[in-house]
Amino acid sequence: MFGLDNATTRIGADYGINNWLMIGAGRSSYEKQYDGFAKIRLWRQSKGEKNMPVSISGFAGIYYNTLKWSDPFRENHTSSRFNYVFQILTARKFSEGFSLQLTPTLVHYNLVPNESDKNDMLSVGIGARQKLTKRISIAVEYFYQIPGYKFEESVNPLSIGFDIQTGGHVFQLMFTNAIGMDENQYITRTTDKWSDGAIHFGFNIARVFTLRKPK
Repeated sequence: MFGLDNATTRIGADYGINNWLMIGAGRSSYEKQYDGFAKIRLWRQSKGEKNMPVSISGFAGIYYNTLKWSDPFRENHTSSRFNYVFQILTARKFSEGFSLQLTPTLVHYNLVPNESDKNDMLSVGIGARQKLTKRISIAVEYFYQIPGYKFEESVNPLSIGFDIQTGGHVFQLMFTNAIGMDENQYITRTTDKWSDGAIHFGFNIARVFTLRKPK
């Protein structure tokens, strides 16, 4: 039933400190993981006096797994529970309705499953968004994992979704072969395949609250 029998949830909050810095934190039921992140806008697409063809942002995330140790008899360290993600988001709005983004990504694991696994995983994501109506758009995201810098059993995640804006809320409905919702989970540790019919359904509900009036 599209993953409904093994549903996972994440509750999070993001806060825009100013027009170039955003921070956020959340908690996922999958692996009982806590996460925190910061996103910095470096350049914004613009025309005129300053001509910038793309928008570029930096993303850094930290993730803390709270599952019980798989082997409680070995020497386990708290640092082994931490993973990190670093991304450069390069996006361009080609028209009022179409946008494209490239996302080079580094995922670092303090602890990996096997000695032969690397601690640093490299991938490149590509995402596209096309508005269908004023309030509905379709989005596609795919991550290609660099050979030699990926887990042997992992496959490239592909997600297809719809955004529905209702004014105060944004509803996102998606189909994907990934289970985890945090970057360190779905980018490098997806094992289900679309070709095998292992497709999961997910949805997000986002609500914007204004804590202070923007300048």
